[in-house]
Amino acid sequence: MSGERVVILVDVQNVYYTTKQAFGRHFDYNAFWARAAAGREVVAAIAYAVDRGDEKQRQFQNILRGIGFEVKLKPFIQRRDGSAKGDWDVGITLDAIELAEQVDRIILVSGDGDFDLLLQRVRQRFDTASDVYGVSRLTAESLVRSASRFIAIDEALLLPRPSSQPSR
Repeated sequence: MSGERVVILVDVQNVYYTTKQAFGRHFDYNAFWARAAAGREVVAAIAYAVDRGDEKQRQFQNILRGIGFEVKLKPFIQRRDGSAKGDWDVGITLDAIELAEQVDRIILVSGDGDFDLLLQRVRQRFDTASDVYGVSRLTAESLVRSASRFIAIDEALLLPRPSSQPSR
């Protein structure tokens, strides 16, 4: 396969909450894959998620696997104070650093500004370019500036709204 070699890293929790907040809709992983992988060699594609252990979530994880993602799960942790923990920042960073030498471009789906240093470092150390897909108004400006290219999540990357009216 010819073309640019890429690694795709998806911060599932971040994209879930930002698309829900901004659009009231879900991210379309199939449409994203078609766009991100077109004409490229996907060396690795990893979706990082929190595992709550419910059936609907397992079905979603299987859909991601069917598209071509490796799904990495971290247990959902509910703290005594009611807050929750389950982010993948360190895991995503470690995988990105490990894979950066093998690819021409890292494709990151997240709006989390904590990844700005990661993208700067892989560009400096490995000369690896980066695309960031994120919701414009909910993506950290520092992350947008650190990416080689920012692609705003828009209608084309969202699932349609469920129809609330029965068809006639």
